[in-house]
Amino acid sequence: MKIVLGVSGCIAAYKAAELVRLLQQEGFAVQVVMTAHAQEFVRPLTFAALSGQKVITEMFDQGGAPANIDAAIEHIAVAQEAEALLIAPATANLLAKLAHGIADDFLTTLYVATKAPVIVAPAMNVSMWEHPTVQANLARLRQCGVAVVEPDEGYLACGMTGPGRLASSEAILAKVRAVLGLRRDMAEETVLVTAGPTCEDIDPVRTLTNRSSGRMGYAMAEAALRRGARVILVSGPTGLEPPAAARVERVRTTEEMRQAVKAHLEESSVVVKAAAVVDFRPARVEKQKIKRSGGGLKLELAPTPDLLEEIAAAKGNRLVVGFAAETENVVENARAKLNAKRLDVVVANDVTQNGAGFDVETNIVTILTRDGQEISLPKMSKGAVAHRILDEVVRLRSARG
Repeated sequence: MKIVLGVSGCIAAYKAAELVRLLQQEGFAVQVVMTAHAQEFVRPLTFAALSGQKVITEMFDQGGAPANIDAAIEHIAVAQEAEALLIAPATANLLAKLAHGIADDFLTTLYVATKAPVIVAPAMNVSMWEHPTVQANLARLRQCGVAVVEPDEGYLACGMTGPGRLASSEAILAKVRAVLGLRRDMAEETVLVTAGPTCEDIDPVRTLTNRSSGRMGYAMAEAALRRGARVILVSGPTGLEPPAAARVERVRTTEEMRQAVKAHLEESSVVVKAAAVVDFRPARVEKQKIKRSGGGLKLELAPTPDLLEEIAAAKGNRLVVGFAAETENVVENARAKLNAKRLDVVVANDVTQNGAGFDVETNIVTILTRDGQEISLPKMSKGAVAHRILDEVVRLRSARG
């Protein structure tokens, strides 16, 4: 999920740096947009270094026109990508602009353009906070659906005491969670997720692998992070960017994944085995490239270790989630896997269906559980599927007490 953090100009602007860190720990990607006045307090380079993303500071170049067509519509692109717009700190001046639809810089234009939820955390002098005009603007914003994080009371930079101090970063983060409907029901869990394919060498230039993109496993890792879990992601080769707050172990072969899982199994309370591990490897790996000849080529294959079976055998009190990518008798094969490997949850999908399986952003699955639940889901994003799977994990954990 992408959060756009708007920073306006007051002394509390420096506190937005801590917000970037907390949001990233929550699993969000953060893009910062700064007003001109905010740059008088904190340099854009600070936020660029913390967020790892470009900081947007102005709508136009110095000539008064967009530098190119992409810049001309950047506020629309950012508005469409954002899951939420958070403005902290929000000054009295900025609140007035937002309340009356004045779009005279990138941040105010973004506010008018976005359909994402908007959260503002005001910060100002106590007399300004209590002024009827400021309160009227806040009331108008609330009527428009904007969520307001009330400022704290205390000693202010101006030397006065009273309400107006920017709310704590934890309070602002709690409001973001509430607005986005994020749950913290896995805060006591350490979730070990395997994702992506594994590769087995035939010779120095050829491998046996599969079509797994890793998207489902990465979605599981991100969903668990959003629900408060500590996440260890063991990933085969993918082109995906892992969630910022996950601990990532990158592997290539099945044996490397096996060793990484064994190394982290003891500290995990939930294991999600979403990786598509290669089932067979060449019995012999050639040291030199196999040259093409007029005839065919025969490969002798040997089975790779069954990681899911090994995990389940050592499960103890852990909850174990497996996946079953099938092409026929989908539910029947998945249920057999659930029972044979003593899993708590198995997620079955027919990879021949459009919108399911490999190389797509969506999935169509049936969730089977140890206690007899069978939940068929329509086509939905892999992120949404991940949360439905974790709903069952949470329910099973609760049933165990």
